[in-house]
Amino acid sequence: MNTFGRLFSCTTFGESHGPALGVVVDGCPPGIPLTEDLIQPYMERRRPGRDSTMSPRAEPDHVEILSGVFEGRTTGMPIAILIPSVAQRSGDYDSLRSVFRPGHADYTYHLKYGHRDHRGGGRSSGRETAARVAAGAVAFQCLFNQGISIRSRILEIHGNSNPDQFEEEILVAKERGDSVGGIIELFAEGCPTGLGDPVFGKLDAAIAGAMMGIGSIKGVEIGEGFAAARMSGSEHNDPMQKSGFATNHAGGILGGISNGDPIVIRCAVKPTPSISLPQQTINSEGEEVEISIRGRHDPCIVPRVLVVAECMLALVLIDAVLMQKRFTGF
Repeated sequence: MNTFGRLFSCTTFGESHGPALGVVVDGCPPGIPLTEDLIQPYMERRRPGRDSTMSPRAEPDHVEILSGVFEGRTTGMPIAILIPSVAQRSGDYDSLRSVFRPGHADYTYHLKYGHRDHRGGGRSSGRETAARVAAGAVAFQCLFNQGISIRSRILEIHGNSNPDQFEEEILVAKERGDSVGGIIELFAEGCPTGLGDPVFGKLDAAIAGAMMGIGSIKGVEIGEGFAAARMSGSEHNDPMQKSGFATNHAGGILGGISNGDPIVIRCAVKPTPSISLPQQTINSEGEEVEISIRGRHDPCIVPRVLVVAECMLALVLIDAVLMQKRFTGF
């Protein structure tokens, strides 16, 4: 499953330490403004090496549009985008060729495929998300035409909800060779009513699947989410008025279909599994060993996940918009 979406689809390719990553976007309507300069700001938000709280791997992540665009506008044909990698240090992973890193996909990839790229996790690396962001940037250009906007914020880092202390939490973890996670929140505003389909095509199910498809995300809430389990029906139901809903506990989705209110999503982001503290694991021979992971890693991936989550949400929403247009015939 390297392809995401139904009418607006993207197929990503590439590994962490390969020569490049990339994506082919199919189903993008013609006439949408699109240039490398419109995509690059999204790549910059995800790019590592920007400050001391991030991995020092200094990838520029400059994109190159290879097809599907002419004179600054999409043609309706497949859009191919290439993202060269220039700052690999594969030698950092030589000692991990036959060792499974705790918290990573090394063990499961080994069992499933029998042959894996140990250099930074290969396809399972967070670097793969660069291709998703490039695709999401295209989706954003389409959503702008529909009056739909997406924004996000960090709610917590390591259980701390004070934004002034987020950087300190990350740097303390980095200093001790450890890592921390957090919680992010996303808002999609301007969504029309009617996006999503009943039963197996629910919009909230599509959003949850897209978020959980990001390697570092371990939990998703829509609207009140888990808090709804501690509320009564009279508290959770959103009263309806002539002017709209009085509250938004549902998070903008009822019965799997958007209701016109802002769509509200929260995601739990796990601590980065690559840490320099000693850890117990096994190797491919089943022997118990202790490892301490070297290399360039994020002590906290939360700040860089924001744009990835936004772009995955954009991909879900533009696909839903196109499905609705096909359904209604307008």
